[in-house]
Amino acid sequence: MRLKPIQNQVMVITGASSGMGLVTARMAARRGARLVLVSRNEQELNKLAEELSPTGDRVIAAPADMTVEAEVQRVAEQAIERFGGFDTWVNLAGLTTYGSIEKVKREDHRRLFEINYWGTFNGSLTAVEHLRKRGGALINMGSIMSDITTAYQGTYCASKHAVKAFTNALRMELEARHAPVSVTLIKPASIDTPLRHHGKNYFSKEPENPPPAYAPELVAQTIIQCAQSPRREVVVGGGGWIMTLGANLAPRIAELFLEKTAVFLQTTKNPAGPRADHSLYEPGKDGSEHGGTKLVFQHSPFTQAQLKPKTTTAIGLGLGLLVTALIACKYTGEDHQK
Repeated sequence: MRLKPIQNQVMVITGASSGMGLVTARMAARRGARLVLVSRNEQELNKLAEELSPTGDRVIAAPADMTVEAEVQRVAEQAIERFGGFDTWVNLAGLTTYGSIEKVKREDHRRLFEINYWGTFNGSLTAVEHLRKRGGALINMGSIMSDITTAYQGTYCASKHAVKAFTNALRMELEARHAPVSVTLIKPASIDTPLRHHGKNYFSKEPENPPPAYAPELVAQTIIQCAQSPRREVVVGGGGWIMTLGANLAPRIAELFLEKTAVFLQTTKNPAGPRADHSLYEPGKDGSEHGGTKLVFQHSPFTQAQLKPKTTTAIGLGLGLLVTALIACKYTGEDHQK
Protein backbone atom coordinates (compact mmCIF):
# COMPACT_ATOMS: atom_id res chain seq x y z
CA MET A 1 0.00 0.00 0.00
CA ARG A 2 1.37 3.41 -0.97
CA LEU A 3 0.67 6.43 1.21
CA LYS A 4 1.31 10.06 0.31
CA PRO A 5 4.32 12.00 1.59
CA ILE A 6 3.34 14.02 4.65
CA GLN A 7 3.68 17.35 2.81
CA ASN A 8 0.95 16.23 0.41
CA GLN A 9 -1.47 15.07 3.06
CA VAL A 10 -4.49 16.37 4.93
CA MET A 11 -4.41 15.01 8.50
CA VAL A 12 -7.21 14.88 11.04
CA ILE A 13 -5.74 14.93 14.56
CA THR A 14 -8.00 14.42 17.56
CA GLY A 15 -6.89 15.49 21.03
CA ALA A 16 -4.94 18.25 19.29
CA SER A 17 -5.09 20.85 22.06
CA SER A 18 -2.74 19.09 24.48
CA GLY A 19 0.09 16.60 24.89
CA MET A 20 0.84 14.19 22.06
CA GLY A 21 -1.87 15.66 19.84
CA LEU A 22 -0.47 19.17 20.19
CA VAL A 23 3.10 18.02 19.50
CA THR A 24 1.94 16.02 16.48
CA ALA A 25 -0.02 18.96 15.07
CA ARG A 26 2.96 21.31 15.28
CA MET A 27 5.36 18.74 13.84
CA ALA A 28 3.04 17.84 10.96
CA ALA A 29 2.46 21.52 10.16
CA ARG A 30 6.22 22.16 10.03
CA ARG A 31 6.53 19.31 7.54
CA GLY A 32 3.91 20.77 5.24
CA ALA A 33 0.71 18.86 6.06
CA ARG A 34 -2.67 20.54 6.03
CA LEU A 35 -4.51 19.89 9.27
CA VAL A 36 -7.97 19.44 10.76
CA LEU A 37 -7.56 19.94 14.51
CA VAL A 38 -10.09 18.29 16.83
CA SER A 39 -10.67 18.78 20.57
CA ARG A 40 -13.42 19.77 22.96
CA ASN A 41 -11.50 22.97 23.76
CA GLU A 42 -12.59 25.35 21.01
CA GLN A 43 -10.62 28.30 22.37
CA GLU A 44 -7.29 26.44 22.40
CA LEU A 45 -8.00 24.93 18.98
CA ASN A 46 -8.58 28.35 17.46
CA LYS A 47 -5.35 29.66 18.99
CA LEU A 48 -3.42 26.69 17.63
CA ALA A 49 -4.97 26.97 14.18
CA GLU A 50 -4.00 30.65 14.01
CA GLU A 51 -0.47 29.82 15.20
CA LEU A 52 0.05 27.14 12.57
CA SER A 53 -1.70 28.90 9.70
CA PRO A 54 -2.24 32.65 10.21
CA THR A 55 -3.99 32.93 6.85
CA GLY A 56 -6.30 30.02 7.66
CA ASP A 57 -5.71 28.23 4.39
CA ARG A 58 -3.81 25.18 5.71
CA VAL A 59 -5.25 24.50 9.17
CA ILE A 60 -8.80 24.52 10.48
CA ALA A 61 -10.20 24.02 13.98
CA ALA A 62 -13.03 21.49 14.24
CA PRO A 63 -14.25 21.40 17.87
CA ALA A 64 -15.93 18.12 18.75
CA ASP A 65 -16.59 15.66 21.54
CA MET A 66 -15.40 12.32 20.17
CA THR A 67 -18.01 10.46 22.23
CA VAL A 68 -20.79 12.13 20.20
CA GLU A 69 -21.14 10.44 16.82
CA ALA A 70 -22.83 13.39 15.12
CA GLU A 71 -20.01 15.73 16.13
CA VAL A 72 -17.40 13.31 14.81
CA GLN A 73 -19.26 13.07 11.49
CA ARG A 74 -19.22 16.86 11.34
CA VAL A 75 -15.41 16.81 11.61
CA ALA A 76 -15.20 14.69 8.45
CA GLU A 77 -17.65 16.97 6.69
CA GLN A 78 -15.56 20.03 7.56
CA ALA A 79 -12.43 18.32 6.22
CA ILE A 80 -14.21 17.52 2.97
CA GLU A 81 -15.68 21.01 2.66
CA ARG A 82 -12.35 22.77 3.20
CA PHE A 83 -9.77 20.39 1.74
CA GLY A 84 -11.76 17.94 -0.36
CA GLY A 85 -11.12 15.11 2.10
CA PHE A 86 -8.33 13.75 4.28
CA ASP A 87 -5.52 11.21 3.94
CA THR A 88 -4.75 10.31 7.57
CA TRP A 89 -6.97 10.23 10.64
CA VAL A 90 -5.22 10.06 14.04
CA ASN A 91 -7.23 9.11 17.14
CA LEU A 92 -5.29 10.66 20.05
CA ALA A 93 -7.99 11.88 22.43
CA GLY A 94 -7.78 10.03 25.75
CA LEU A 95 -7.86 10.38 29.53
CA THR A 96 -7.40 8.33 32.70
CA THR A 97 -8.47 8.08 36.32
CA TYR A 98 -6.21 7.43 39.31
CA GLY A 99 -7.59 5.30 42.12
CA SER A 100 -8.79 1.85 43.05
CA ILE A 101 -11.56 0.29 40.99
CA GLU A 102 -13.86 0.23 44.01
CA LYS A 103 -13.32 3.89 44.94
CA VAL A 104 -13.65 5.43 41.50
CA LYS A 105 -17.27 6.33 40.87
CA ARG A 106 -19.13 4.17 38.39
CA GLU A 107 -20.06 7.19 36.26
CA ASP A 108 -16.35 8.05 36.02
CA HIS A 109 -15.51 4.50 34.90
CA ARG A 110 -18.22 4.74 32.24
CA ARG A 111 -17.19 8.21 31.06
CA LEU A 112 -13.54 7.16 30.75
CA PHE A 113 -14.50 4.20 28.58
CA GLU A 114 -16.67 6.45 26.43
CA ILE A 115 -13.72 8.75 25.76
CA ASN A 116 -10.96 6.20 25.25
CA TYR A 117 -12.85 3.40 23.52
CA TRP A 118 -16.02 4.87 22.03
CA GLY A 119 -14.18 8.02 20.96
CA THR A 120 -11.71 5.84 19.06
CA PHE A 121 -14.57 3.72 17.71
CA ASN A 122 -16.46 6.76 16.42
CA GLY A 123 -13.36 8.30 14.90
CA SER A 124 -12.28 5.07 13.24
CA LEU A 125 -15.60 4.28 11.57
CA THR A 126 -16.00 7.87 10.40
CA ALA A 127 -12.46 7.82 8.98
CA VAL A 128 -12.84 4.45 7.27
CA GLU A 129 -16.09 5.49 5.58
CA HIS A 130 -14.07 8.16 3.77
CA LEU A 131 -10.65 6.47 3.44
CA ARG A 132 -11.94 3.26 1.82
CA LYS A 133 -12.90 5.38 -1.20
CA ARG A 134 -9.61 7.26 -1.65
CA GLY A 135 -7.07 5.35 0.43
CA GLY A 136 -5.06 6.51 3.40
CA ALA A 137 -4.08 5.77 6.98
CA LEU A 138 -5.98 5.29 10.22
CA ILE A 139 -3.76 5.57 13.32
CA ASN A 140 -5.14 4.63 16.73
CA MET A 141 -3.48 5.29 20.04
CA GLY A 142 -3.21 2.28 22.29
CA SER A 143 -0.68 1.91 25.08
CA ILE A 144 1.64 -0.67 26.53
CA MET A 145 -1.35 -1.03 28.83
CA SER A 146 -3.07 -2.59 25.80
CA ASP A 147 -0.92 -5.64 26.61
CA ILE A 148 -0.42 -5.50 30.39
CA THR A 149 -2.32 -4.07 33.34
CA THR A 150 -1.42 -1.99 36.34
CA ALA A 151 -3.35 -1.42 39.54
CA TYR A 152 -5.15 1.89 40.17
CA GLN A 153 -5.71 2.64 36.48
CA GLY A 154 -7.86 -0.41 35.83
CA THR A 155 -10.45 1.16 33.54
CA TYR A 156 -7.77 2.98 31.54
CA CYS A 157 -6.04 -0.37 30.98
CA ALA A 158 -9.35 -2.04 30.09
CA SER A 159 -10.13 0.69 27.56
CA LYS A 160 -6.71 0.34 25.92
CA HIS A 161 -7.11 -3.46 25.75
CA ALA A 162 -10.41 -2.79 24.00
CA VAL A 163 -8.83 -0.30 21.60
CA LYS A 164 -6.23 -2.90 20.62
CA ALA A 165 -8.83 -5.63 19.99
CA PHE A 166 -11.06 -3.26 18.03
CA THR A 167 -8.17 -1.94 15.92
CA ASN A 168 -6.91 -5.42 15.08
CA ALA A 169 -10.39 -6.65 14.16
CA LEU A 170 -11.04 -3.59 11.99
CA ARG A 171 -7.71 -4.09 10.18
CA MET A 172 -8.54 -7.72 9.46
CA GLU A 173 -11.96 -6.87 8.06
CA LEU A 174 -10.59 -4.10 5.85
CA GLU A 175 -7.81 -6.34 4.54
CA ALA A 176 -10.32 -9.09 3.78
CA ARG A 177 -12.22 -6.61 1.61
CA HIS A 178 -9.01 -5.26 0.02
CA ALA A 179 -9.79 -1.76 1.26
CA PRO A 180 -6.86 0.62 0.62
CA VAL A 181 -6.59 1.64 4.28
CA SER A 182 -3.51 1.23 6.46
CA VAL A 183 -4.52 0.61 10.09
CA THR A 184 -1.85 1.19 12.74
CA LEU A 185 -1.91 0.75 16.50
CA ILE A 186 0.71 2.79 18.37
CA LYS A 187 1.49 1.66 21.90
CA PRO A 188 3.44 4.27 23.88
CA ALA A 189 5.16 3.60 27.17
CA SER A 190 4.80 6.31 29.81
CA ILE A 191 4.95 9.66 27.99
CA ASP A 192 5.68 13.09 29.46
CA THR A 193 2.32 14.71 28.70
CA PRO A 194 -0.24 16.61 30.83
CA LEU A 195 -2.33 13.41 31.13
CA ARG A 196 -1.67 13.33 34.87
CA HIS A 197 -3.09 16.85 35.21
CA HIS A 198 -6.19 16.10 33.13
CA GLY A 199 -7.17 12.74 34.64
CA LYS A 200 -9.46 12.52 37.64
CA ASN A 201 -7.43 11.76 40.75
CA TYR A 202 -8.68 9.78 43.75
CA PHE A 203 -5.23 9.51 45.37
CA SER A 204 -4.26 11.69 48.34
CA LYS A 205 -1.07 12.57 46.46
CA GLU A 206 -0.53 14.24 43.10
CA PRO A 207 -0.34 11.67 40.27
CA GLU A 208 2.85 11.09 38.27
CA ASN A 209 3.72 9.62 34.88
CA PRO A 210 5.50 6.40 35.95
CA PRO A 211 9.09 5.83 34.85
CA PRO A 212 10.62 5.30 32.40
CA ALA A 213 8.96 8.25 30.64
CA TYR A 214 9.61 9.32 27.06
CA ALA A 215 9.21 12.62 25.21
CA PRO A 216 5.93 13.13 23.31
CA GLU A 217 8.00 14.11 20.27
CA LEU A 218 8.86 10.40 19.88
CA VAL A 219 5.16 9.58 19.56
CA ALA A 220 4.65 12.44 17.08
CA GLN A 221 7.57 11.21 14.94
CA THR A 222 6.10 7.70 14.99
CA ILE A 223 2.68 8.97 13.92
CA ILE A 224 4.11 10.94 11.01
CA GLN A 225 6.19 7.97 9.89
CA CYS A 226 3.18 5.62 10.04
CA ALA A 227 1.11 8.14 8.07
CA GLN A 228 3.59 7.74 5.21
CA SER A 229 4.66 4.11 5.55
CA PRO A 230 2.18 1.42 6.67
CA ARG A 231 2.94 -0.24 9.98
CA ARG A 232 0.74 -2.72 11.80
CA GLU A 233 1.87 -1.87 15.32
CA VAL A 234 4.64 0.19 16.92
CA VAL A 235 5.73 0.38 20.55
CA VAL A 236 7.15 3.78 21.53
CA GLY A 237 9.83 3.39 24.21
CA GLY A 238 12.04 0.38 24.79
CA GLY A 239 11.29 0.47 28.51
CA GLY A 240 7.63 -0.23 27.78
CA TRP A 241 8.53 -3.18 25.59
CA ILE A 242 10.71 -4.64 28.36
CA MET A 243 7.82 -4.31 30.82
CA THR A 244 5.48 -6.05 28.39
CA LEU A 245 7.98 -8.83 27.76
CA GLY A 246 8.47 -9.39 31.50
CA ALA A 247 4.72 -9.48 32.10
CA ASN A 248 4.24 -12.05 29.33
CA LEU A 249 7.10 -14.27 30.45
CA ALA A 250 6.36 -14.10 34.18
CA PRO A 251 2.86 -12.66 34.67
CA ARG A 252 2.52 -13.55 38.34
CA ILE A 253 5.85 -11.98 39.23
CA ALA A 254 4.93 -8.86 37.27
CA GLU A 255 1.60 -8.61 39.10
CA LEU A 256 3.27 -8.96 42.51
CA PHE A 257 5.78 -6.26 41.57
CA LEU A 258 3.04 -3.86 40.43
CA GLU A 259 0.94 -4.59 43.51
CA LYS A 260 3.80 -3.40 45.70
CA THR A 261 4.96 -0.46 43.60
CA ALA A 262 1.91 0.85 41.70
CA VAL A 263 1.05 3.68 44.12
CA PHE A 264 4.71 4.67 44.52
CA LEU A 265 5.28 4.76 40.76
CA GLN A 266 2.07 6.68 40.02
CA THR A 267 2.27 9.43 42.67
CA THR A 268 4.55 12.25 43.76
CA LYS A 269 5.19 13.43 47.33
CA ASN A 270 2.97 16.48 46.77
CA PRO A 271 -0.59 16.60 48.16
CA ALA A 272 -3.35 16.14 45.59
CA GLY A 273 -5.12 19.15 44.19
CA PRO A 274 -8.90 19.66 44.21
CA ARG A 275 -10.83 16.54 43.21
CA ALA A 276 -12.84 18.59 40.70
CA ASP A 277 -9.68 19.63 38.81
CA HIS A 278 -9.88 17.28 35.81
CA SER A 279 -11.05 17.09 32.19
CA LEU A 280 -13.26 14.03 32.32
CA TYR A 281 -16.53 15.80 31.58
CA GLU A 282 -15.50 19.29 30.46
CA PRO A 283 -12.36 20.57 28.72
CA GLY A 284 -9.67 21.58 31.17
CA LYS A 285 -6.60 23.74 30.89
CA ASP A 286 -5.00 22.81 27.56
CA GLY A 287 -2.16 24.21 25.51
CA SER A 288 0.75 22.30 27.09
CA GLU A 289 2.85 19.69 25.30
CA HIS A 290 4.68 18.27 28.32
CA GLY A 291 3.66 17.18 31.79
CA GLY A 292 6.71 18.11 33.83
CA THR A 293 8.02 14.58 34.48
CA LYS A 294 11.50 14.82 36.01
CA LEU A 295 13.34 12.13 34.05
CA VAL A 296 12.42 11.95 30.37
CA PHE A 297 14.15 9.99 27.59
CA GLN A 298 14.42 12.03 24.39
CA HIS A 299 15.45 9.11 22.16
CA SER A 300 14.43 5.49 21.69
CA PRO A 301 16.63 3.30 19.45
CA PHE A 302 14.10 0.50 19.95
CA THR A 303 11.33 2.60 18.40
CA GLN A 304 13.54 3.73 15.53
CA ALA A 305 14.40 0.09 14.82
CA GLN A 306 10.69 -0.69 14.38
CA LEU A 307 10.19 2.25 12.02
CA LYS A 308 13.19 1.37 9.86
CA PRO A 309 13.25 -2.45 9.85
CA LYS A 310 15.23 -2.74 6.62
CA THR A 311 18.00 -0.49 7.90
CA THR A 312 18.03 -2.29 11.24
CA THR A 313 18.19 -5.68 9.56
CA ALA A 314 21.02 -4.51 7.30
CA ILE A 315 22.98 -3.19 10.28
CA GLY A 316 22.39 -6.44 12.15
CA LEU A 317 23.53 -8.53 9.21
CA GLY A 318 26.55 -6.29 8.73
CA LEU A 319 27.55 -6.65 12.37
CA GLY A 320 27.00 -10.39 12.16
CA LEU A 321 29.23 -10.67 9.10
CA LEU A 322 31.87 -8.51 10.76
CA VAL A 323 31.90 -10.69 13.88
CA THR A 324 32.02 -13.82 11.71
CA ALA A 325 34.94 -12.40 9.72
CA LEU A 326 36.86 -11.49 12.88
CA ILE A 327 36.34 -14.96 14.31
CA ALA A 328 37.42 -16.56 11.02
CA CYS A 329 40.54 -14.38 10.91
CA LYS A 330 41.38 -15.34 14.48
CA TYR A 331 41.15 -19.07 13.82
CA THR A 332 42.92 -18.76 10.44
CA GLY A 333 45.78 -16.95 12.15
CA GLU A 334 46.05 -19.60 14.85
CA ASP A 335 46.12 -22.39 12.25
CA HIS A 336 48.81 -20.54 10.27
CA GLN A 337 50.97 -20.23 13.41
CA LYS A 338 50.67 -23.94 14.05
